[in-house]
Amino acid sequence: MSGLEGKVAIVTGAGRHRGLGKAIALRLALDGADVVIADLGQPAGRQFPAGLVGETEEMQSVVADLQATGRRALAIACDVRDESQVEALVARTVEAFGRLDIFINNAGIGYLMALVTETELDDWNAVIGVNLTGAFLGTKHAARQMIAQGSGGRIVTIASQAAKSGFPYASAYTASKHGVIGLTRSAAIELGPHGITVNAVCPNHVTTDLGAWQNEFFSRATGRTLEEYLADMRRRIPLGRPGRQEDTANAVAFLCSDDAQYITGEALNVSGGEEVH
Repeated sequence: MSGLEGKVAIVTGAGRHRGLGKAIALRLALDGADVVIADLGQPAGRQFPAGLVGETEEMQSVVADLQATGRRALAIACDVRDESQVEALVARTVEAFGRLDIFINNAGIGYLMALVTETELDDWNAVIGVNLTGAFLGTKHAARQMIAQGSGGRIVTIASQAAKSGFPYASAYTASKHGVIGLTRSAAIELGPHGITVNAVCPNHVTTDLGAWQNEFFSRATGRTLEEYLADMRRRIPLGRPGRQEDTANAVAFLCSDDAQYITGEALNVSGGEEVH
């Protein structure tokens, strides 16, 4: 994509090899951007378990893959619910690379699933905290830096098909992703005069490590075998397959490029035709 050479990007929730965040970071690096990846760095109890958060060793391995493209890369531990940590993430990026041009709100919780009548308030707060408050804080502090630089910028939030449709067992997740679209639209209006575009990408199911967990959970919850569940999913999708990490990464790269300079406030479906509104 044009216009990414020499840009500096932050991608949150990018510390795992099979995740959307790493795919996005790699695509931006291949298109010429220097990239900072952020993730928790270590597990933090039941809500942030090992295997579903990026830990320090894996984060450094992701950085090595990004550096292999010839671009600069850095890993920074950050809890996106904590405003001081998000502010420090932006400041450390600017200290290391001199500026910030692209901010990708990718960090998210998609594994605390329960019926609304069984959802614990602590789990609700964790999902809203990461998925929505984290996107707000990232947008806020990225925008402040971009405004100070005076040369515009790109903010993209990874929403979900659940930003537009409801799903059982996912009231907190669905509410958070619907909220992200409202945040995107309002921020786009406010930041447009500064040359900052603000958009969201709405993937359908992608079989990352988290996606594999979701496949197992929803097949059990709906009384189907895993094979039946996956076959039903493919039948719903006009293009006949679930999403891939690179599908979302390609959409993000487009929205960050000069080719998308007149697109803002949008929530772009990347769903193989499964989500049509």
